[in-house]
Parts: sequence; structure tokens; C-alpha cells
Amino acid sequence: MRIAIDAMGGDHAPAIVVEGALAAAKEWADVELLLVGDSAKIEALLTERPSNLRVIHASEIIEAEDEPVRAVRRKKDASMVVAGRLVKEGEADAMISAGNTGALMTTGLLVVGRVPGIERPALAPMIPTLDGRGVLALDLGANMDSSPENLLQYAIMGSIYRSKVHGMDRPRVGLLNIGTEAKKGNELTKAAYPLLEQAPIHFVGNVESRNILHAECDVIVCDGFAGNIMLKTMEGTALAIFSALKTELTRTTLTKLAAAVLKPGLSAFKEMFDYTEHGAAPLLGLTGLVLKSHGSSDAKAIKNAVRQARTALQNDLVGAIATEIKNGK
Repeated sequence: MRIAIDAMGGDHAPAIVVEGALAAAKEWADVELLLVGDSAKIEALLTERPSNLRVIHASEIIEAEDEPVRAVRRKKDASMVVAGRLVKEGEADAMISAGNTGALMTTGLLVVGRVPGIERPALAPMIPTLDGRGVLALDLGANMDSSPENLLQYAIMGSIYRSKVHGMDRPRVGLLNIGTEAKKGNELTKAAYPLLEQAPIHFVGNVESRNILHAECDVIVCDGFAGNIMLKTMEGTALAIFSALKTELTRTTLTKLAAAVLKPGLSAFKEMFDYTEHGAAPLLGLTGLVLKSHGSSDAKAIKNAVRQARTALQNDLVGAIATEIKNGK
């Protein structure tokens, strides 16, 4: 399994990306990793050279502030674009990048290409839940506007992903909404509801955002605008809670003693909501496997993204989605 990694993408590239790739190469001998980027900078960071790791030179970098479409079209030798081209041309089976999200979406569409029948690929990160199973949420930012048919395709792709990558027998699919009743919501959710009811998935109806962390479903479907707001609200709330806890537990000598007692439990709780454990979010609906790592990913997150890609490739995720969409037409 050949996995191309954009070594120049992310807040801490290329050092963190190279470190994570080295750890993954040593962990999984059945994977060949292709580090794409400035070869001189990458080579200088390679403290060792596993036989299943190669460096592929790319002379340009897509920056965080670059306009996505213009950058992908003009920077033909950017590390992200070269990695996408490797997937398109069959020289890699998957690609991973922690770089510019919009540019990666554009690379997926213009370089890798869509699965026939899929109108819009979806960004599908995992949202942690209190039971540890997590919820796959899509779309969370690739498309600001969606049609009812788009939501139907997101639901099918999300269900296949949880089945193939996480081994779930009948993933429960929910529709993000402001209430649980079938008639609730805006025009989009009202029109999408009957489509999801008739789809070849285990649809459990509308799910309110306040119940996401309680794992009322395994896949939550929404348009990118609502989904991105939900995700960032959750991230901001979690950061605020941990910040407030830290302030309160270090306020006095007594609370510091209490903090020492609570530390193992609090650490476990914090780890449950750690994005590095989940690795990366797939862009579902493309003809090749494309994974988006968090911009501030550390080496652990990069390694986990490789693990995620490896599992998806072993279970032919892209092929399963293409087959299901084709049969459903």
C-alpha cells in the first residue's frame, strides 16, 4: 500500500510530518510511504531511513493564506498537488495532508477526481463521544451549501466508511436538526428526511446537536455550513471548559491537592477529546483516498492518519463507495 504524504503541509511541517512518517514506516512494513516536498529539508530530518520510505521532490508549497483554486492551478509542483497527482496516476493509493483545507478539497476535485455519481465530496471528521465510539460527521466544511441529494450521498458514504474502516455492522445514521420530529427543520432537512428513510442505510431520524456527544448515532449528516459551526462550537466549548478547570484547580492549595487526586481521570477525559487519536478526516467521494489531518497535527496524529489510510485501503473503501453509488443510480 503506497501512501503519499504532503510533507510541507501543516503548522509544524516538515519536521513533525517526517517524525510521524518515520514512526509509521517502522510500525507497518506492508506500507510504503512517499514523503512529498522539499527533498533537501526532508532528507536533513531523516534520522534513519526505513526501506519502505521514499522522498519525492516538490519545489513549491501551498500556504495557509493562498486562495485554494488559484494555488492548485498555478502551483503545479506544490507538494500537495504532486501528492494528488501520484494518486491520480496510480503511483500512490492514498494521500495525507495537514495543509490548506480548501486547497486539499480543490486538489481532490481537480487532480484526483470525483467518483462517478457523486456530486460533491464531503469532509468527514470524527467527533468524539462519551462512550468512546465517536460519531462520523459529514459534511463539516467542504461544501457550504448542500442539496437533499447531497445529504443522501453523504449518508451512504458515511455508513460505508464506518462499516469498512471501523467494522460496524449497521451504523446508525442521523440527520442533524433542531428537533427530533420528522417535520422539523428547514427546507433542506425536510426534503432530505424521506430520502434517507428510503436509502439502504440504518436511518434513525433527526438528531439534535446537544445529543451528538451522547452517541445517539454513528454517522451524522448535515450541510457544511451547519456542520462547521457545530464542530467549532464543540471545539471552543471544550477548550473553555479545560481552561476554566485549570484556573479553578490551581486557585488555592486545597484545590491543587484536589487536582492531584483528579489528575488521572481528567487526563483520560482530555485524551477522549484529543484530535490526534483520530488521525485525519477523509474526503469521501473521490476516486482515490484523500485524508485531511488537523493543521496543528503532531507526529502522533500523522502516524494515526497513516493507520487510518492503511485500514481504509485494506477494506477497499473507495471501491465500496463507487459500487454502492453506481448500484443506487
